[in-house]
Amino acid sequence: MNRIILLGRLTRDPEVRYTSTGKVVCQFTLAVDRPFANQDGQREADFIPVIIWGKQAETCGNSLTKGQRALVEGRLQIRSYDGKDGNKHWVTEVIADRFEFIERKSDFANARPSSPAPSNAPAPGGGMESFGQAVPFDEEIPF
Repeated sequence: MNRIILLGRLTRDPEVRYTSTGKVVCQFTLAVDRPFANQDGQREADFIPVIIWGKQAETCGNSLTKGQRALVEGRLQIRSYDGKDGNKHWVTEVIADRFEFIERKSDFANARPSSPAPSNAPAPGGGMESFGQAVPFDEEIPF
């Protein structure tokens, strides 16, 4: 079984294109934190290219932005091609068939460092006030 689930942050805004047959495709890269620190005590991340097709590609392109967290589910694909230099090149990527928003675009914009609100304050308009006290987001979580 070839199944992969990733939780990470977009390294840049998604890129949406259309094929010559009119199919929509969206590409972006997720920075996924490793669950351990290196010898210097620093966390490292893997930068994983993601491709998604169809209606979800349009939704990703219109709704996701650089730095926003997203959950992606799909399959791992490894392919090769012959480059213009005559060498064989290998590409590893995730072909997503499902994604979920982890944070709303408006909440994400409110959580940026330029926001005057303290980092442990609940995001305004989150709609979750009836479920009790908000738990602050912990940037040290490795995923």
